[in-house]
Amino acid sequence: MKKVTYVGLDVHKDTISVAVAQDGRGGEIRFFGTIAHTADSVLRLTKQLAAAGNTPSFCYEAGPCGYGLHRLLTKLSFECAVVAPAMIPRKAGDRVKTDRRDAEMLARLWRAGELTPIWTPDEEQEAMRDLIRTRKQAMDAVKVAKQQLLSFLLRHGLRYENGSYWTKRHRRWLAELRRFRFSYQQLAFEELKRAVDQAETRVATLDLAINEAVQDWRFSSVVDALRALRGVNTIIAATVVAEIGDITRFENPRQLMAWLGLVPSEHSSGSTTRRGRLTKTGNALARTMLVEAGWSYRHPPKEGQQFLKRSAELPQEIKDIGWKAQTRLCKRFRHLSNTGKPQPRVLAAIARELAGFIWDIARKTPLPA
Repeated sequence: MKKVTYVGLDVHKDTISVAVAQDGRGGEIRFFGTIAHTADSVLRLTKQLAAAGNTPSFCYEAGPCGYGLHRLLTKLSFECAVVAPAMIPRKAGDRVKTDRRDAEMLARLWRAGELTPIWTPDEEQEAMRDLIRTRKQAMDAVKVAKQQLLSFLLRHGLRYENGSYWTKRHRRWLAELRRFRFSYQQLAFEELKRAVDQAETRVATLDLAINEAVQDWRFSSVVDALRALRGVNTIIAATVVAEIGDITRFENPRQLMAWLGLVPSEHSSGSTTRRGRLTKTGNALARTMLVEAGWSYRHPPKEGQQFLKRSAELPQEIKDIGWKAQTRLCKRFRHLSNTGKPQPRVLAAIARELAGFIWDIARKTPLPA
């Protein structure tokens, strides 16, 4: 009977440090060596490890090198786990870190069953995730560009006092502004305005690309179904599904809430129970999208014309879940606000319950074979 050899990989751009842990509690743990980060080197490594008659099982930390190594080893019919760095147990007093020690630690923990693999996306899923995250970066660029423009005006004592910023009226005021003494100050102002316009154009282009890409995506039916929830448009639904992946891999909604970091931290001992702030673990972008969607539940329940139009072709079961979520979360929002809870806590509570409705809808939406 073949034994399993547990292999820890410390992956870098050019090299991979390899450590091996033999099966069994007292099995030897040794540093195998360092190989080049190429497909040929990895193939030779698998042949060497399998030559002794054992079955190698690989693991490595998720990092900037992506999932290419995982896909290569999986294609070669080997087990390979990608582990989140935050979920790896580490000794508090350990102050020595080298590639060799990291590889040996991964091999030892992988053999002990102390590592939890993350869900790895396929190439199509990763492509959609790249598009979604590029839009997030573009949105951040818009925020920075607007802040730089407003800071420039504030330094020169120019304030807009006729309403909110970035309305049509405010933009018209910016377009007509000619109050700078020097021509190169006016040029700097115009360049800052152009930066805002260019960043917003980028976001609009990416929004259009996301709407087009969703139509041919494997999870398009889930995205359409999630739009039955108030406040969840195509961009938010696509972001949540792209970041989470197959939502049905969570056995219950509480697991999804915990994965999103929307549950309170806890430090309890004996009869004492202490709960703190949200854990904020997992995916920050998906969590932010749910909080953003939660803002819409401050209004009374209502199915507007736009909402009815986009949910017209959905199954009645999905529509019922959307309406149930709307009535419950609107009531919940008002109740928490009336008790004096801070707005961030109210939104976190709404986002947590919204995650439960998202899990329910995804579970009842079949995926194409």
